[in-house]
Amino acid sequence: MSAESLSREVAALYDNNSANIIAMLQEIQSRNKNRYLPRPELEALAACLEIPVSKVYRIATFFKAFNLEPKGEHMVSLCVGTACHVRGAAKILTALEGELGIVDGGTTSDLKFSIETVNCVGACALGPVAVIDEEYFGELEGDKLPEILNRFR
Repeated sequence: MSAESLSREVAALYDNNSANIIAMLQEIQSRNKNRYLPRPELEALAACLEIPVSKVYRIATFFKAFNLEPKGEHMVSLCVGTACHVRGAAKILTALEGELGIVDGGTTSDLKFSIETVNCVGACALGPVAVIDEEYFGELEGDKLPEILNRFR
């Protein structure tokens, strides 16, 4: 589906009302294989809504939930909140970055994995905790990471 037709379809779902632009951007991003907002999509949405592209970009860059770069097939969210931090989340992040060859916020060159740190995943008793594709992995230790990641390779 072309950028123009996807944007037109999504805009129509929201009655072409620019007040719903956040929901539209969420919809476009969720339909994208690599969970991001490609430039042609943003430009096409602006044209459909008859608003400046700069307004669309302003919203897309303001909210952390939106990505302007492709994300990996598997999102690894590592909790760095207080409970996880005191239980060694920084060491897990270092091991994770080493295992995948990317840094926090990065995506592997094969678009298989992305890493992001988050403030809390709501599983403090299991810290340190990582969430991969909505599956929780608690009481993490660096030597467990290769086995866990191999499940997603």
